[in-house]
Amino acid sequence: MVQTIRFWLNNARKTSLPQSILPAVLAVSMAYKQSDFSWLYALLGVAGVIIGHLGVNLFDDYFDYRKKETGYRQQMAREGMRARIAKCEYLTSGKATLNQLLAACIVFCAVALAIGLIIFLGRGNVILYFMLITAGLGFFYSGPPLRLSYRGLGELQTGLMFGPLLMGGVYYAACGKLDVSLYFISIPIGLLVANILYTHSIMDYEPDRKVGKMTLAVLLKSKKAMLFVLALFLFASYFLVFYGVFARFLSPYYLLTALTLPMAVSLIYLMIQFVKNPYKKFSPRFWMGPMSNWERVEKNGISWFMLRWYLARNLLSFLCLIILIVNCIVS
Repeated sequence: MVQTIRFWLNNARKTSLPQSILPAVLAVSMAYKQSDFSWLYALLGVAGVIIGHLGVNLFDDYFDYRKKETGYRQQMAREGMRARIAKCEYLTSGKATLNQLLAACIVFCAVALAIGLIIFLGRGNVILYFMLITAGLGFFYSGPPLRLSYRGLGELQTGLMFGPLLMGGVYYAACGKLDVSLYFISIPIGLLVANILYTHSIMDYEPDRKVGKMTLAVLLKSKKAMLFVLALFLFASYFLVFYGVFARFLSPYYLLTALTLPMAVSLIYLMIQFVKNPYKKFSPRFWMGPMSNWERVEKNGISWFMLRWYLARNLLSFLCLIILIVNCIVS
């Protein structure tokens, strides 16, 4: 049983969990000062988010594999085009069947739903609305008939899910109300989560374009437009936080988020270099944050991808940690 759970946790891309755990914990820290705060519902909210996130990741694999979109990367690599080739390895290698994957999807999502229903019984209808909208967006990310990730909407949908919806839902679960200050944090967090996926889609532009997968990068076509939107995602996040401070919705301590600006600028620089020359090599720097298993990453020939992906993820993580510390100070 333990090995089975570990197997599906690994295949559900548990390395992506900071994208949901950190916003959820931030929402709890912001709700803590409210009079009706409940640790029980707060922890249930965080647990539901984590399990639901893993379920959505597995559903993404399920629908992509059913549509036979997982083999095109191998074809692109054989043709000399840079493409990562690891997606759904557990299916292509025969370690799991499609039916087993579907069963795992259902189990993860059923557990998340059960947790959501417990919170609903304690907090009322508003939680139900958050659950239904978030679950629908998660399913239709790659599920038919909408398949949002194939229509250039995947990045925006992900930002909406992991920003305002996730943080709003957990905040409401924790204290039973909403506050306008939450959205000066949750929208920037959503933009930075979307930026992780968008950075990914810029680097996968050529294979995605060739197979007809309409990501936001493919939709934009122009490299200048891609880089402009990247800068927009990043700097709009800081602008909203700073505006929240100057409009007195947020404490001045939130200006400490500016400490992560060098990481944002570095990410833009690395993406500009990727667009100009994707084969130019760069090495990790200590201030870019943790980059686990780097020797294996280099051995597998995907350092060009993982350096930028890790930096985008670490930017989100560090900014969330700063906000978490600030929330502890101002609570």
